[in-house]
Amino acid sequence: MSNVFLPRELVGLFRAERAGRALDESIFYRAILLGVTKASLNTQSFISEASFQETARVLAKAALRGRIDWLKGLKENVVLGRILPIGTGLKKCVHPSRHEKALL
Repeated sequence: MSNVFLPRELVGLFRAERAGRALDESIFYRAILLGVTKASLNTQSFISEASFQETARVLAKAALRGRIDWLKGLKENVVLGRILPIGTGLKKCVHPSRHEKALL
């Protein structure tokens, strides 16, 4: 691959395949099973990542990189005390009522 990813970088399978298609190259990877710690620290959400371990380092790194957390997962919404995007809460997250929009 044309150095899209760093050696030993943990990358999701769909992201690696998408990069391979974009470059029109074959991809080679080794599937690994992550432990709880590594899996929690290897996520798109920096809030979810910071809630597990290394909070100061994770938040500082996210701030320096200007990362945005779109709060799509359960864990980050629990941490922030927001309504969860599941069950009846999903409807409110996807289609907020006019009253709720006015409050925001």
